[in-house]
This record gives sequence, structure tokens and C-alpha cells, in this order.
Amino acid sequence: MADHKQPLELPARGTRGSRAPWGLVRYVRPLIKGQIARYRKNAGPEPPKMGPFPLVLLTTVGAKTGQERTQVLGGFNENGDVWLVIASKGGASTHPAWLINLAKNPDKVWLEVGNRKFHVRPTVLKGAELEAAYAKVVETAPRYGGYRTKTDREIPIVRLTPIS
Repeated sequence: MADHKQPLELPARGTRGSRAPWGLVRYVRPLIKGQIARYRKNAGPEPPKMGPFPLVLLTTVGAKTGQERTQVLGGFNENGDVWLVIASKGGASTHPAWLINLAKNPDKVWLEVGNRKFHVRPTVLKGAELEAAYAKVVETAPRYGGYRTKTDREIPIVRLTPIS
């Protein structure tokens, strides 16, 4: 078993991909903070859903800042308390910041599913395991399939396993 304190290896960033309207980011950040607050205030035993999949909160520690960062993500339940999250960033050429944080500090990752929060060990899926997981994700949420056509970056899927 790998040492969960060692940084995780990520696939290389891409050379092409979709672009986010970065001027919009400053307006979206407060909305995300509000969404996180509502999630925590209204959370029951089951996570809220957005379309076909549940929403989860992923907390990592910043690779540069060392500060806790929380993101709302679509989560895909793999088995009991084991969840998958997809680092799609809408098909951008770069990885999302939460993935870089998670890779740098893999021992400082927490998942909130509904009203439960637990420490998790992240594993970046590879090879046949990645392809099988991606197929299941696309079956549930087809838009994720289109992200692969927008970028030449391998879109990582991360398995989050509770640490006892």
C-alpha cells in the first residue's frame, strides 16, 4: 500500500482545452461559498443532488497557501462510503486547483456526504480502472464524456476511501 503522505502523481497537463471566462470567477466565488454554507446547513443523511448525481464537499489543504479549501463537486458513489470525483474542469487543459492540492497533501483530504464528514485517502485511477470508472460516470452524467473531446489532457478520476 502506498504511503498516503507522499504526493500523488498526476497526469501531465494538456496543450489544448476549454477556457473559463476568468473575469466571471470573482463573481462566482461568493456564490460557491453560499452554496457550501447552504449544503452544510441543510444537509441530511443523504447528499443533495444536482441532476443525476449527488453533490459532495471536498476539503483539501492548499498546495501553496496551506489553507483549507472546500469545493462542491459531483460525486459518484462507488461502494458504501467510497466515492469517485472527476477532475474535469470542463475539459480545460489544466487540472483543477483542488486536484493539485490533493496531490500535494494527500493526507489532508476530507469528504462531506450529506451530514457526514470523514478523512479520506485519495487514489488517482489509472489504466483499465480509470476507463471502467469513466464509462460508469458517463452513463450517469453524459456531459463528462464530452470533456475528453475538448482537451488532450487525461481527465483524472480520484477514488476517495475513508481512513479508519
